[in-house]
Amino acid sequence: MSSYPPLADALVRQMAQRADADPANGVAFQGAPGAYSHQAVRELFPNGNPLPCPAFEDAIEAVQTGRVARAVIPIENSLHGRVADMHFLLPESGLHIVGEHFVRVRHCLLGIGEESQLNEVLSHPQALGQVRKRMRAMGLEPISYFDTAAAAAFVAGEGDPSRGAIASALAAELYGLKIFRQGVEDADHNTTRFVVLAREPVAVPPGVPAMTSMVFQVRSVPAALFKALGGFATNGINITKLESYLRGGSFQVAEFYADIEGAPNDPAVKLAMEELGFHTNWIKVLGTYPRADGRG
Repeated sequence: MSSYPPLADALVRQMAQRADADPANGVAFQGAPGAYSHQAVRELFPNGNPLPCPAFEDAIEAVQTGRVARAVIPIENSLHGRVADMHFLLPESGLHIVGEHFVRVRHCLLGIGEESQLNEVLSHPQALGQVRKRMRAMGLEPISYFDTAAAAAFVAGEGDPSRGAIASALAAELYGLKIFRQGVEDADHNTTRFVVLAREPVAVPPGVPAMTSMVFQVRSVPAALFKALGGFATNGINITKLESYLRGGSFQVAEFYADIEGAPNDPAVKLAMEELGFHTNWIKVLGTYPRADGRG
């Protein structure tokens, strides 16, 4: 049984048929048609066939099994930090990060009647949190829904002018909703970073600035992290992201996710990685890929 509202479910079936007919151009994403992940797919692969998936695991599995060639997955947001479970799902997937993309999240207030008729708005809890001040000032009651685009599909299908949705302009286009207001988020820097996953790595062309993502586990000794990262400092390698997390019920040995500028075959990066190896139990490179224009 589908978890999508009827209008979204009809689009999901159509999009799945197109993706299944041409796996080489298929791109999986999590969410309903019109989600910000769908927007990321359209920006990255204008000629691709987007495949909506109910969960991140489903999108990853679609690539693992060869149903599609790639998946576009959100990994972090400028307001809410990392996306839950991504740092566990990516290393375990066996897939490679082959690209990154930044989407400026511009929430729209959508509906079917007139803005003056609205009493409440539906959306994903994170999106509602990002528009909380604006909605309160407008006197609109927030109602949690499992997905931004699915909320838009539900409002369009229900036909109640007193209910609106917070979603993308793409969702309004797909479900025939009016856009009452655009850019209703409380912060004007709301941006989500996505990564592109594939079964095989892709070489970064010479001269193209590269990023490398990795996970590693430091040894359980004093100052292990300080020593492990020392090679990046002495070799002039910029670490753009570093996060720790725990796995397997252990509170003693931490694992870290890191993004660095450069590729493992760069001389300076190679030296830094060798030093990292001296102070860690293991290192797993998730991918090396071109640096996106939106970085910074």
